[in-house]
Amino acid sequence: MASRATFQPSDAHASARIERHVWVISGVVILGMIMSILDTTIVNVALDTLSRELASPISQVQWVVTGYLLALAAVIPVTGWAARRFGAKQVYMVSLVLFTAGSAACGLSNTLTSLVVFRVLQGVGGGMIMPVAQLIMAQVAGPQRMGRVMGVVSMPAMLAPILGPVVGGLILQNLHWSWIFFVNVPVGVIAFALGWRLLPHTDSGAAGRLDVTGLALMPVGSAAIIFGLSELGTGASLGSAEVLLPLVLGAVLVVLFCFHALRVERPLLDIRLYANRVFTAASLANFGLGAALFGAMILVPLYYQQVRGLSIIDTGLLCGPQGIGALIAMPIAGRLTERFGGGRIALCGVSVLCLSTVPFAFIGAHTSIVLLSLVLVVRGVSIGMSFMPAMTVAFASMRPDQLSDATPQINVVMRLGSAVGVAILAVVLQRALTANPHTPAGQASAFASAYWWALGIAVLSIVPCLMLLRAERPRAAAAAVGAPGEAETLVEPIGV
Repeated sequence: MASRATFQPSDAHASARIERHVWVISGVVILGMIMSILDTTIVNVALDTLSRELASPISQVQWVVTGYLLALAAVIPVTGWAARRFGAKQVYMVSLVLFTAGSAACGLSNTLTSLVVFRVLQGVGGGMIMPVAQLIMAQVAGPQRMGRVMGVVSMPAMLAPILGPVVGGLILQNLHWSWIFFVNVPVGVIAFALGWRLLPHTDSGAAGRLDVTGLALMPVGSAAIIFGLSELGTGASLGSAEVLLPLVLGAVLVVLFCFHALRVERPLLDIRLYANRVFTAASLANFGLGAALFGAMILVPLYYQQVRGLSIIDTGLLCGPQGIGALIAMPIAGRLTERFGGGRIALCGVSVLCLSTVPFAFIGAHTSIVLLSLVLVVRGVSIGMSFMPAMTVAFASMRPDQLSDATPQINVVMRLGSAVGVAILAVVLQRALTANPHTPAGQASAFASAYWWALGIAVLSIVPCLMLLRAERPRAAAAAVGAPGEAETLVEPIGV
């Protein structure tokens, strides 16, 4: 039976002790998460190398990334049912096997076709690792400790896009490109051994019958949307068939799924969760933050490479200050979230994000690298202070039996937001680069234009954070007087 304790701002939450086994489990799932997320950004910096080595144009090589993203989008909605049917630990272990086997097969590939096929296998495993790992941690941590624990567990998602270029650059400079995939194999083996021994068996609720109709609608629809956005990011116009047809098809399928999900008892994804105002606001906040944060992450390394002429390794190192800021902020953000609520902290983080974007909107060909590095530290702080609090409060607003639906839905929303942000800024930057003179000053002006768009996206992401702040207030007020209903705990600790 759910306890009456509520996720709300409270001094008592900050003093809740976190047992050793919770940190041990955190370390185990972080290992798998780092492996799956880091692989995406490592491959991003290898596209030019793959194009040369496999004698294929970038327009074809980009399927190494797009195929992976499509597999992620297709498999994430299924993870909730799979976790309920087979258990979160079992699904996590299978996902590690698929990802590790796919990595080995990618490294052995000698044609672009085989590489893309095995990247899809990688994506099937990688798409399940993140939401199932979050599910396990949400079940084990409980509401009082969730902010601090999720602050640690969320670090791989924030740091991987920053560390990826460094690791990828080191590998590509010193080893064959296949090692960007082979490097996952020993990590995957260790993660599997530790997971088998240390992860607990948890109860994610009754699975029920697999929603076959939902399986035909939602994964295909979300994959079609990701595909359309990916094509937009490669330079195709919004009105082109390559972009418009998959976007329209995906949107229609998702709408049909929503009508279907409201009519069946146990849909593939329970969209009734959005009746919870806190979860709805947190989901919208994650969408906006995904677009604002991950979209702008493509601009900094491109600026250093194309305008300043720096190497991949130098570029990766100069992106490092952003990781330092995130490392500083995330543990603090966890405690602040427990004390003041996710809405307030996320709003502060987005405000810092907006302010730290302004200097980049005036970037030039000779802007001080020291100044840019200091601003990136502040930008990293904004990452730690915004993303994790919004995700934490979303999980804390759920009952234990709802977590298996909530975690994949949050991940789908976040990835869609990230894809939208990347697609918009990639198109804006490409058009600005074409329109401006091919001089350092002209190309720097193109990046400044793209950053003005990034600032606009960041400002728009304030709106869902305000919605989250407003949605949290009735819950906290009800909890203060011990009122039932929305004030009831929606998450409780599960023993291990």
